[in-house]
Amino acid sequence: MNKNLSKEKLEVLSTAAKNVRRSILEMVTAAKSGHPGGSLSAVEIMTSLYFEVMDIDINDPQKEDRDRFVLSKGHATPVLYGTLAEKGFFPKEEIQNFRKINSILQGHPDMKNIPGVDMSSGSLGQGLSVANGMALAGKLNKSEKHVYALLGDGEIQEGQIWEAAMSAAHYKLDNMIAFLDYNGLQIDGDVEDVMAVHPLDAKWEAFNWHVQVIDGHDFNAIFSAIDQAKATKGKPSVIIAKTVKGKGVSFMENKAEWHGSAPSPEQLAQALEELK
Repeated sequence: MNKNLSKEKLEVLSTAAKNVRRSILEMVTAAKSGHPGGSLSAVEIMTSLYFEVMDIDINDPQKEDRDRFVLSKGHATPVLYGTLAEKGFFPKEEIQNFRKINSILQGHPDMKNIPGVDMSSGSLGQGLSVANGMALAGKLNKSEKHVYALLGDGEIQEGQIWEAAMSAAHYKLDNMIAFLDYNGLQIDGDVEDVMAVHPLDAKWEAFNWHVQVIDGHDFNAIFSAIDQAKATKGKPSVIIAKTVKGKGVSFMENKAEWHGSAPSPEQLAQALEELK
């Protein structure tokens, strides 16, 4: 079990998370479109992975022997781009070009043009299958690296997710760690009203995954869960992270309408003030 993070490390992660949240809001406002709600809910997960957990190199993004990340809920690019920019994969100024013609930062991640992006994604439900393939390749190549995937709670209503869950367990992909960003809301409202997904832990356990349920905004909980997942052998792991959609911005929190809406300049100013 991971010991609690040091005060210094928590400060570094908290500062990075705050900066990523600011980038999310700035890029979506500049583009006048995008998905802020489900990006803000995943910030602590992403900053943990990219700032402490994953073995990656900003100077060699394509290094063969590296950890991999798949943004399965591909519309949540603001959190991926904000994290990559904060980490240094590309200049922060680039986020102002989000969703603009000829920008590298399109609405969904493009592995051919964006440094640090391991997989193009966007069609919901497909990312876990791709992550499985990466993890299986790692096994065949006897690599010690891990594959991480970020799923949305609305996304797991897709049938392909459960085919992928079955195959990951069949191939004993214990080098695959999936995060489920469980904020409870999707574009049409409450996830349970649109298509009920509970009981989440029992479903993943039935597919023979190692399952943990944590507070997805608690860095110590995230790190402890990753440690436990890495120590689990013979089966893949899923970390069900309870989060808040729109986390950090008072008028966005727990509101489905911010799934795919951009704030006005006035709302951006208020949000940035709250994030100081």
